[in-house]
Amino acid sequence: MIEFVRGRIDYISPEFIVIDHNGIGYKVYAPNPFVYSNGSETTIYTYQHVREDILALYGFRSREEKALFTKLLNVTGIGPKGALAILATGDPSQVFSAIEAEDESFLVKFPGVGKKTARQIILDLKGKLGDVAPEFSLFTQEVYAEKDASSKALSEAVEALKVLGYAEREIKKVLPLIKDEALTTDQLVKKALQKLLK
Repeated sequence: MIEFVRGRIDYISPEFIVIDHNGIGYKVYAPNPFVYSNGSETTIYTYQHVREDILALYGFRSREEKALFTKLLNVTGIGPKGALAILATGDPSQVFSAIEAEDESFLVKFPGVGKKTARQIILDLKGKLGDVAPEFSLFTQEVYAEKDASSKALSEAVEALKVLGYAEREIKKVLPLIKDEALTTDQLVKKALQKLLK
């Protein structure tokens, strides 16, 4: 099991990043790849997902985020893509609070999460997140370098939302509400997710 990878970000796509560690490029799927900056040195905490037909690495900014991802994977009906979409809000404390408060209406706003899955998340995880919960209150938003072109940031944000499972009609609805030249791709994605989850 690979616990973490430390290296330089070599490539960023809407679905994954490639991190260069001593000349080896690791393809790592991330909740929101645009939180990383090309060329920056970083540590990514990884989860190795193995199935008959797939071997994939999923990466997170903290051990707590990774722990919540693995807990979500244990819920019937949630796979890696669904768990990533839930974590893409960038604020695991909201997810934690919704589970503890049995707030189904918050959970069903995520792509691929219906009422049945939301109930299952609450049933399986309520009261069982104590080992990761204390850190969620300390979760801080990092400040990332601004991207050069705002139009590039917006198109990257749209691609990231599509990867997370949102339909084009949903994305088009929030686009006018998030357009802001000063925002990075990461900030645009977070802003869009906040609007989509309302």
